[in-house]
Amino acid sequence: MAYLSQYNIIWVGFLASLLAGLATGIGALPILFIRDVPKKVLDALLGAAAGVMLAATSFSLIIPAIKAGGEGIRGASIAIIGILVGGLFMDIVDKFFPSTNLQVGPVAETRKKGGMLIMSPSLRRVWIFVLAITIHNFPEGMAVGVGFGDGQIANGLTLAIGIGLQNMPEGLAIALPLLREGFPRWKALLIAFATGLVEPIGGILGIGLVQFARPLLPYTLAFAAGAMLFVIAYEIIPESQNSYGEVKSNSKLATHALLIGFVVMMFLDVVLA
Repeated sequence: MAYLSQYNIIWVGFLASLLAGLATGIGALPILFIRDVPKKVLDALLGAAAGVMLAATSFSLIIPAIKAGGEGIRGASIAIIGILVGGLFMDIVDKFFPSTNLQVGPVAETRKKGGMLIMSPSLRRVWIFVLAITIHNFPEGMAVGVGFGDGQIANGLTLAIGIGLQNMPEGLAIALPLLREGFPRWKALLIAFATGLVEPIGGILGIGLVQFARPLLPYTLAFAAGAMLFVIAYEIIPESQNSYGEVKSNSKLATHALLIGFVVMMFLDVVLA
C-alpha cells in the first residue's frame, strides 16, 4: 500500500481498472486449447465469481459508503438511495438490451437466403449479450475508480481483484457461443478482451467523480454497489443455477462455490485493509 501511495492515485486507479477489464480476455484463453467447457465447470466458476463480487460489493462499497455518509440513519439512508438508483440504472440499461442473460447453450448456424447473410436468432442473442456485457462492465470499472478516488487504495485493490476474478468466467461465457457460431478462435478471444476495455473508462470517471465532487463519495460508492448487485442477481447467479434442460442441475455446486468465493474475498478484503 505504501509503495502504491507514492504514485498518482488517478493512474493507479486507471491501471487497476484496466487490469480488471483485461481479465475478461484472460478468462477466455482456454478457448485456444479447448472448444467446449463442461457446464458443471462453468457453473462452479460463475458461482464463485458471484460470491467474490458479493463480498467485494459488501465490504468495499456498501460499508465504506455508510461510513463516508455518516454513521447512523444518515449513512444508511444515503446507502439505500445510492444502491436503489444504481440498480434502477442497470435495469434501464437492460431494457434497451433485453435477453442479456448468459447464452451458453447450443446455437444455430448463420445461413444465407437469396444471396444475403441472415443472422440466426441465436447469433443475434450472442451479439446482444456481448454488447450488454460491454455496457455492464462500465459501472464495474467505475466501482474500482470510486474505490481509489478517495485515496482508499485497499478498497480499490479489493474491488479490482474481485471484479477481475468475476470477469474471467464471464470472458469464457462470451467466447464459447462465438466459437459455436463458427468464429475463429483468435477473433472470439479479441472480442472477449474488447468487452473489458470499457472498464478503465469507467474507472477514470469514477475517480473523477470523487476527486472533483468529494461530497458525492458515499452516493457514488452506493450507486456502484447497486449496479453491481443488479448484475450479480440478474446475470451471474441465475446463469450458474440454470441447467439448460439437463437432468441434473448444478445449482448446489454453484451455491457451494458462491460461499467459497465469498469467504475468500472477505479474507482478502480484511488482509488488504
